Amino acid sequence: MSTVSVRLSDKELSLFKDYAKVNNKSISEIIRESVLSRIEDEYDLHVFEEYEKDKTAGKVEYLSHEDAWSELDL
Repeated sequence: MSTVSVRLSDKELSLFKDYAKVNNKSISEIIRESVLSRIEDEYDLHVFEEYEKDKTAGKVEYLSHEDAWSELDL
């Protein structure tokens, strides 16, 4: 496992510690979860924007409920 250092002001560190304590987690867990959540949110937004772009360009194909099940062979 790797280690990453983050420089924080005393005020920021205090905030991180308080937040971690309230959530019964370590500062590392709080930072890791927060960064991963941010990455996931940005990825989801990117995928949605690409979908909207394709939809506007007429590249999105819609299937009925029955056709989708049939295509999945279910």
